[in-house]
Amino acid sequence: MPLLSDCEQHLNTNPPATPFPHRKALAPLVCAFFVAGLGLPATAASFASEYELLRHLPTAALSGVITNTGVPDGQGFIGFHQQQGKWFEAGMQRGGCWMLIGAVVAGDEKRADEAWRSIDATFAHQVEDGGFLSVQRPEILHKPTRAERVETAFFYLQELGHAILVVQASPMEGHFHDRIVALKPQMRRACAFIQSGRDGIVKKVGHTANRLFIAAKAFGLCGIILNDEELKATSRQLVALALKRRDADGVFIEKRGRDSSYNAVSVLMSQVLAIYQPDPVLDAALVQAMVWERTRVQPTGEVEVKGNTRTGVGKESYMGRPKNVNYREVILTFCYFGMIHDTPDDLALAEKV
Repeated sequence: MPLLSDCEQHLNTNPPATPFPHRKALAPLVCAFFVAGLGLPATAASFASEYELLRHLPTAALSGVITNTGVPDGQGFIGFHQQQGKWFEAGMQRGGCWMLIGAVVAGDEKRADEAWRSIDATFAHQVEDGGFLSVQRPEILHKPTRAERVETAFFYLQELGHAILVVQASPMEGHFHDRIVALKPQMRRACAFIQSGRDGIVKKVGHTANRLFIAAKAFGLCGIILNDEELKATSRQLVALALKRRDADGVFIEKRGRDSSYNAVSVLMSQVLAIYQPDPVLDAALVQAMVWERTRVQPTGEVEVKGNTRTGVGKESYMGRPKNVNYREVILTFCYFGMIHDTPDDLALAEKV
């Protein structure tokens, strides 16, 4: 079993033993990509939201990839914060938002309330400028810069926005309604903070397509929740920049080369964004990027890392650990793509991984 990636550490998750046993049931979901303002496929018109699509994920996916994510501790901490027993930065809390998504999709109100504790804990660390407290990580030799604080803030906000949109489309909307309303002013301050650092985002992470998509997702999904056209416009601008970070075959570039983990992350992040902010140009690019991604899955289900520029080859570390393939997000990439584009072979690859 491969070592967990940094993102998987944030979720305290383990890959399920049999992730997608019912993939054939998903095949009828899709024909074309866009329907009446939603980035949902034509034959999925009866699914009014991503929540409804997630409810039709195979059982093993729900119990493993989606809901087998642990719970926050008494402080509301998850992942590295939970393991280390102290706060570092907001981005490390983003797995709590997937905990919330998984609990809501499963209809588990108790777990959803537990997951919300991670959101309260994160915003308890919001500071005067709208960003979040960042503490020097063990492997970093300098105090967090403003650009680094902006980056960890948008890492968190992209998954928070995602979780809230799923909640709002679910039967638990009423249960969380007042909490979401109360959170919006704090979200608006956090979004103003990352918007003020917009130019720095491009300077800091412009060499990595996945980071541009993650930032675009933060601006776009939070812009929808807050009904903020400026945030949505910034999201579209960042998507346009990310689409320029591709090679001749349409693979998303990470540090001047290809990376089998981060190419999948780029596809996953932008697929979720496109559900709420449809973009046919982006969708065409994702179709191209998936061609190479499929070739990276070995017969054993392992993801090939040979030639990677960032993960699985000892070139980067996070919190003192080598960066490895994010298997959870690779599985979700193939699952979302297979559902949206009616490609059973992609669902089979999701099962294999």
